[in-house]
Amino acid sequence: MLADEIAKVLLDKGAVKINPDEPFTWTSGIRSPIYCDNRALVSFPEAREKILAGFLKKIEEAGLEFDAVAGVATGAIAWGMLVADRLQKPFCYVRPEPRDHGTGKQVEGFVEPKSKVLVIEDLFSTAGSTVKAVAGLRKEIEADVVGVIAISTYEFEKAATRLSEAEIKWWTLTNFTAIVGQLEISEEQKQVVLEFANDPARW
Repeated sequence: MLADEIAKVLLDKGAVKINPDEPFTWTSGIRSPIYCDNRALVSFPEAREKILAGFLKKIEEAGLEFDAVAGVATGAIAWGMLVADRLQKPFCYVRPEPRDHGTGKQVEGFVEPKSKVLVIEDLFSTAGSTVKAVAGLRKEIEADVVGVIAISTYEFEKAATRLSEAEIKWWTLTNFTAIVGQLEISEEQKQVVLEFANDPARW
């Protein structure tokens, strides 16, 4: 199963870290006993190939057709580039916000206006950066965003709600359930992680 295969890659390469005693603080302000850093995976050729194969499999399964690929800055720039290169599609990346100087662009790269664009993400937590990126593509180049594929998701209800409200189709290669299922930690630690997932804002 793809979700389990990709979860194993993340765990084998140390992309997932657990520390209930000294929680990690995310960009969103959430404090968490678990941290998934998919950016670390770009350093490993074998892991890169497995992740890329996962993206290509998901694209095929979903029957997605598109003209270009966009990576969400900064964590998904490398992954988006790999997908675009393998499929020989134009590539661009999307900043969190438009630049406050120079050209004032949010979308960097040359993609034809009104193109069908597939967005690549590294991770869904609250999905705030994803929604901003899609909004930027829709506004700046009038893109028809066919969907977003991320490596993994924490499976937060807030993320699913945000993506739905923004009318964004989405898929992931793996998920929180698959990752936690393979963690080699005590049952007590696993319970702490699951409690966090059930109510991250109050954990």
